[in-house]
Amino acid sequence: MPSAPTVLEPAPDPTPERPDATARPRGRVLAAVGLLWAALMAAHGWIPNGFGNLGSLFQTLLPWTGIAVPVLLGLAAVRRSRLAAVTALVPAVVWSVLFGGTLTDKSAGGGDLTVVSHNVDEGNPDPERTARALAAVDADVLALEELPADSVEVYERALAGAYPHHAVLGGVGLWSRHPLKDVAAVPIMPWTRAIRATADTPRGPVAVYAAHLASVRVHPAAGFTTGRRDAAARVLAAALRAEPLPRIVLMGDFNGTSRDAALGPLFSGLRSVQGEAGDGFGFTWPAAFPVVRIDDIHVKGITPRSSRTLPATGSDHLPVAASLAL
Repeated sequence: MPSAPTVLEPAPDPTPERPDATARPRGRVLAAVGLLWAALMAAHGWIPNGFGNLGSLFQTLLPWTGIAVPVLLGLAAVRRSRLAAVTALVPAVVWSVLFGGTLTDKSAGGGDLTVVSHNVDEGNPDPERTARALAAVDADVLALEELPADSVEVYERALAGAYPHHAVLGGVGLWSRHPLKDVAAVPIMPWTRAIRATADTPRGPVAVYAAHLASVRVHPAAGFTTGRRDAAARVLAAALRAEPLPRIVLMGDFNGTSRDAALGPLFSGLRSVQGEAGDGFGFTWPAAFPVVRIDDIHVKGITPRSSRTLPATGSDHLPVAASLAL
């Protein structure tokens, strides 16, 4: 019988298979998002306050931008992307540069003047308990904001024993162990939301300001509404620049943080007591779960020694306290 025909197999290609040159590494979109987020964090002061005042909103929430790091790392793990995981560390580095020093305790002993500022909340259900809690702090000067007219007498009665000197104008008041002179309203808004007085301390006069800037809101259509607040801040900044005394204490509810570039003119030339002598972020609002520090104390010609938030009092804000060296 004739033999079966021989079938020739093609010889194997000796050239090894190369990866597809057009294949893209996994996670490129995540990597781009991480780099963009890091750039926004690093350049937060340059984000414009055009539509919706997005710059102010981003700066207000700046400490929370670090949450993006674990989110990006988790998504990188899901995508099994080494590129995305490495890139997620860039915003981590930027956040550490911005806030690494904030997490250290910078407080020191000493101080000649203890001050407390508190937005007592016009809807506070128990103003007498709040007043007693503030008196127990044993501060030299109290600045109270959002004082409702029908509760002023409650605060006056509860604080009279500890503070022989006080002044209330509109919704803002000062209580002091030291004599208060030259008390006057600072016209930052059509109704009184700021007060200025000279505290005659044993170490000399100190200009004390208590202020409550206009509230801000977030609206779906209008964005972060800060127009009235920013206008009030500019008027208050002008008053501070014109202040003749070399030593100034500015306390209050600013409805914005010291990182908000729109409030830069107000805090320019002043020292943040929390930034220089605090421990952590010192968030103050809302009292039930604080996420931002909008209640603050700034000084000029005075050395901050310590700064802290105080326990909740029944207000929707936490009080803030500082020890100062005159």
